[in-house]
Amino acid sequence: MNSHASVSSWLTANVSQETPHHPDPQLTLDQSIALLKAGDFQAQWDSAKLIPKFGEAAIAPLIAILDDDETDDDILWFVARLLGQFNHPTVVTALTQLLLTAESTDVVGMAATTLASMGAVAIAPLTQLLHTETTRSIAVQALAQTRHPDSAQPLLSVLNDSSPAVRAAAIEALSHLAIPQAAPALVEALHDHAAEVRRAAVVSLGFQAPSPSPIDRVAHLKPMLWDFNLEVCRQAALALGRLGSDAAATALFEVLRSPATPLPLQLEAIRALGWIASVTALTYLQQYLESASDPPPQSLHEAITVLGRVEQPQAQPQAAEILFNILHTHSVQSPNVKQAIALSLGQLGQPQAIDPLIQLLADANMGVRLHAIAALKQLDPQRAYQQLTALAQQNLTAEMHQGVAIALQEWNG
Repeated sequence: MNSHASVSSWLTANVSQETPHHPDPQLTLDQSIALLKAGDFQAQWDSAKLIPKFGEAAIAPLIAILDDDETDDDILWFVARLLGQFNHPTVVTALTQLLLTAESTDVVGMAATTLASMGAVAIAPLTQLLHTETTRSIAVQALAQTRHPDSAQPLLSVLNDSSPAVRAAAIEALSHLAIPQAAPALVEALHDHAAEVRRAAVVSLGFQAPSPSPIDRVAHLKPMLWDFNLEVCRQAALALGRLGSDAAATALFEVLRSPATPLPLQLEAIRALGWIASVTALTYLQQYLESASDPPPQSLHEAITVLGRVEQPQAQPQAAEILFNILHTHSVQSPNVKQAIALSLGQLGQPQAIDPLIQLLADANMGVRLHAIAALKQLDPQRAYQQLTALAQQNLTAEMHQGVAIALQEWNG
């Protein structure tokens, strides 16, 4: 049988069809390769499922596609992905070369991802790419994806590179490796002159893998809350929130209560304290709200929102109590504040919130009333309905009577 003729006829009969075609699993390797090169996206995807069954015999024709200067980027992407199925030295070499020659970022990304998935065998050729300035960034990104201990030394070797992007990528990669050198490298990078690198170090300290050389991460992150670069400060607040200790909460409170702290960092510190949600963290949040005679509207709203998102059951009563205090202290605030409090109280699910929510039914703003009704239904609809029914029989102010009537109508409607 003429193989070329059979492939051509098969492609003519099947690939040109408008509807996706699932290729015959009995196709030969040559036919599958031809389909990969000449088919539409669906045909390429389907043939990519068949080619690995041919084992190492598929490696040579796949690499030949990479070596063809006329190969489209879409096909290069498929081939780079396919070669990851074969743990073979020639594959590592071919993918490394593809990193050097590919013009498409998608192709480069897939080649790097595929190499990284091959583990330790890819580290040596990638390390060689570190020696050339034009390929150093790509090599660092690929080494980062391996997350293999053997990649540590190559990554450490570029921490003094002239490119901030290279240094930042290496720092991020080291944070995933449980090696003694990682923690000192991250700490040193906190003092890098490039904000990009300091930011990477701050983020990495928040996510750092368990290290044989443990460090006091809070102590090192705390000064970064006062960095010259606001984004570094914001990331420091996020990292401290992830650490979740009382020491981290104390550092966040210090920056939150400083009159020099810009609003974006205030909001990040509030979110971090709400994420920690310990007794200490929530107490700090309450102290901030009580000590600020007129907190910025955005800060007040953010605090109300994060208190409603507290998920730890043991912390929810305290969060609800803080919301009660806000409602009392800022009773003349805008309807938006009262609506946010009602929403957060409904999310917390604390039964002691029923009475304060019922009191909001007397508010002149219909939006406040409707938010209070929604929260009551979310908390304990049966108990709330019973209290509302009993209230309706009492001597109420006109505003409360109207609010209770609206609420009962919502239940009965």
